[in-house]
Amino acid sequence: MDRYDLLYRLYEEYETDTLRDLQNFVDLFPPVDSRVALEYWQDASDELDERKREIAQSFAAGETLAEIAARATREQTFTALDLHSKYGRSVNALVLDVDETLRSAGRTDNEIPRETLHLLTELHETGIPIVICTGQTLENVKGFMIQGLGTELVHSGSFSIVYEAGTGVFTPGHGSDTKRLLYETLDDEIQEVFSLVRSRVLTAAPAELRRSLHLQGNEFNVTLKPNFDVGSDAAEAVIDEGLVYLIDLLGRTVVETVDGVDDVGIEARGASDDSFDRAAEWARAYYGDADPEIASVLAKEGATPDRNVDGIPDSVRARFERIDVGYYHADAAEIGSLDLDKPTGVRSALDVLEIDDPFCLVMGDSKSDLRIMQWADAAAAGLSAAPKHASGSVLEHVRSTDELIYDPGDAGSVLRVVSVLNQLSEW
Repeated sequence: MDRYDLLYRLYEEYETDTLRDLQNFVDLFPPVDSRVALEYWQDASDELDERKREIAQSFAAGETLAEIAARATREQTFTALDLHSKYGRSVNALVLDVDETLRSAGRTDNEIPRETLHLLTELHETGIPIVICTGQTLENVKGFMIQGLGTELVHSGSFSIVYEAGTGVFTPGHGSDTKRLLYETLDDEIQEVFSLVRSRVLTAAPAELRRSLHLQGNEFNVTLKPNFDVGSDAAEAVIDEGLVYLIDLLGRTVVETVDGVDDVGIEARGASDDSFDRAAEWARAYYGDADPEIASVLAKEGATPDRNVDGIPDSVRARFERIDVGYYHADAAEIGSLDLDKPTGVRSALDVLEIDDPFCLVMGDSKSDLRIMQWADAAAAGLSAAPKHASGSVLEHVRSTDELIYDPGDAGSVLRVVSVLNQLSEW
């Protein structure tokens, strides 16, 4: 009997829904001092063991099948079986975005669900390293990951944080490789642009915008965040306005620092209004042409450029091509280096973790996560998964590869698929 037939029989002949309910209760039961509650937990644990034992005694690979049935739905299991048939190997690293991927402001109160944290811990205990890949600051990510997963796991030597969308990598327990400051490898010209934008981004902003935004405490990237609840109408309005301002400031700063172009930087008091605006319009034209979502915001803000990309000087375009503008709806507006994107950070983290032949699960929702997914696909280095509310380009990629799309806040469903996939690979 082949695996499809065995698994079909498993889910047809046994009460797997009850088995999963018992397993979830035993795994996620909160710590309490009540004797009655503890007795209830023990009864559930005993019943779980008995039901698993019944399955184990009915199949040649019964223990594996019992674990599969206790942890995954029929749909999740057959998805894992299809992936095993397609790739014939197990996942050996988890590469995970956090915001709107592991947690959702609308569905999980912006907390990583206990189920997801438990599943991550279980997978880590089987020897799978975890790489958290996010645009957030290191200290922020490290804090809530220690709170959610525990100090021991974070400092286990098989846990890494790629922060600020790839500008740095933090992997505790690896000596001189514990912290890699990847932004220090950039050439002076790019570092100068970021330094100037960072120093001017608040001081040069209009007063009302300056009161409505704050600068995230990054080591390198320049990220504007709203002084309102993320996702709110007020946050949307100020981030849309802030995006236009940030693009204009970037354009003027780039032109100021490029040799052979009129000095039209933010501090260039002698520059004409025409040359000053021309630099901003070049930036709007370039980034609007590169990203339809940015173009939409520019149009909404009445900031669509009169010029097009054909009129951008080659030296200015070459600089724009190395600098990314990120827009996160009602959340953030950001510039980062395309020489230091998330795939660069992930590859560095995998290098520190000594994973020479990666086959990762990549989970994310934004354009920066898409770049990791595309790298994994091109290098045959993993699977991609995304929540239903991910950006259109991300969903298009995931649908065209392995179709691992899940409901917001339900990242655990994909982790269960991976758990079954790895068990099938060892079977």
